[in-house]
Amino acid sequence: MNLLIVFSHPNQKSLNGAFLKSVLNGSMENSSIKNIQLLDLYEENFNPILFFDEKVKRRHMYKNPAFSKHRDQLLWADKIVFLYPIWWGRPPAMLLGYFDQVLSAHFAYEETGKYTTKGLLKGKSVICISTMKGPGMYPFFFLHNVHKVLMKKAVFRFVGIKKVKFFEFGSMEGTGQAKKIDKIYRYFRGICA
Repeated sequence: MNLLIVFSHPNQKSLNGAFLKSVLNGSMENSSIKNIQLLDLYEENFNPILFFDEKVKRRHMYKNPAFSKHRDQLLWADKIVFLYPIWWGRPPAMLLGYFDQVLSAHFAYEETGKYTTKGLLKGKSVICISTMKGPGMYPFFFLHNVHKVLMKKAVFRFVGIKKVKFFEFGSMEGTGQAKKIDKIYRYFRGICA
């Protein structure tokens, strides 16, 4: 199995960085995972700003050489891990900008009719690992699960990815961090294709 990890936090020495190490350590001890690639959007200075005009058409973004590496990584991966904090009830703008530009028409989906599309990234699976300061049940009760709906339905299902697993960790400034980090380590040490 090929595993792509997309890390979207400005500080690798943060708690999210500890989760990243846990994913990497567990994955390296897993014989089912043959290859691992890490994409750190902040370290790469990924520009999340979507730009198009009369000359640069949005429908031609799939040809943009600036994102060829990112497209190749997604095609290569069997399983994709997105690791990020929850800010304002959603992932960071850096990650959303990645989706805006890399998951483009003619690469991640095709229009099949006026209001219909076909996802082109079928057969892949996604794991979302997110952290937040507030309680873990806050997004469910007060935000109507907007984070999971955004990621699972609006992003991944649209591009053909149906298998999406979530690890949403709340109250991360409290105690119990080590247990949660270990849970991720054990999960990645044991997953199979």
